[in-house]
Amino acid sequence: MSSHSTVADAARVVVSRVLALKPGEQFLIVSNPGGESDSIARALFDAAIALGAETTLVFQSEKDQLTFANRAALAAFGSSPDAVASISANKLGKDRIAQANPFVLPDGRKFDHIFNYQLEGLKTLRAVWSPGLTVDMFTRTATIDYDLLYRRCAALVSALDGAATVHVTAPGGTDIRVPVLGRRPMSDDGDFTRAGTGGNIPAGEVFISPLVGKSEGVIVFDGSVSLNDGDLIVREPVRVAVKAGYVESVTGGAEARALLESIEAGERKALEFEREGKLPAGSGASYARNARNLGELGIGLNPAAEIRGNMLEDEKAFHTCHFAIGSNYDDDAEAMIHLDCLVREPTIVVEYPDGKRRVIEEKGRLTDAFGGTT
Repeated sequence: MSSHSTVADAARVVVSRVLALKPGEQFLIVSNPGGESDSIARALFDAAIALGAETTLVFQSEKDQLTFANRAALAAFGSSPDAVASISANKLGKDRIAQANPFVLPDGRKFDHIFNYQLEGLKTLRAVWSPGLTVDMFTRTATIDYDLLYRRCAALVSALDGAATVHVTAPGGTDIRVPVLGRRPMSDDGDFTRAGTGGNIPAGEVFISPLVGKSEGVIVFDGSVSLNDGDLIVREPVRVAVKAGYVESVTGGAEARALLESIEAGERKALEFEREGKLPAGSGASYARNARNLGELGIGLNPAAEIRGNMLEDEKAFHTCHFAIGSNYDDDAEAMIHLDCLVREPTIVVEYPDGKRRVIEEKGRLTDAFGGTT
């Protein structure tokens, strides 16, 4: 689609192509009033109504990583919607009920948010979530060639499946080995047409959870960093030493200090929430410890995405990878925070148990085997 796409054009692509809404389906949109989130949410509402979906738009005040969603907003999930779009200025907000008393599946898996329970547990929901989405970002990055994105994501998922370790280096000083044996690579490929699937708009990344307690090395964040109250472009590189899977030190300038403050806030909040009964008794220390966990390695694949100081877009940008500090996607390192931080121009080498190696990216560029890059 043209680079001159409108918010209405992008909304039609999301509801018809990304979510494949059908007439009569229940579609829930949760957003914040005023500002750009409001405009995008209303465009999605109009596009869904035009397709014949039974669409509901709920507004709540803005939330961040450490605050709770409104009870009424989460109560709307009790209608068992077929599809959900969370279009928030920052975050949807935590689930105060499930945080203290998680949903539990027959296999023992626990979920501390009704959104994740319906999406990943019951698999009755398909969804998009876009914390910090702007109109400019929406119109530029939601109208891409999804067929090409599908192919690239599928190729990377295949390469990471069965991997033992991922070795990441970069010109800024990153040099870290990330064990992933047994972990399942995941894809945000923009195909959320089946129940139990979902991801961001903009779409465009492949990601995997490192094994807890295993990663070793140094990461130098030189793109952008996410904090509890927003994101920052990095002016002075942030050096993070990782030992036995956890952040040992964070050094650098103002951005490093801000990142460390967000990590420490995640540690404090875990203990505070346990005291207040907002976390299960005995879990506070574990949540606090995992505020320093290396929770994700992701690779950006959206050709329209750029580093602009908004992590929703930044982490999808070509020529980058990102690591998250905090919770992971395999639910064995729960934390109050998940802070994505960007590395520019990485070389990413996948190593397998039999000693074979595959190079996914070299100095930020996809190798030919993975669809190349522009």
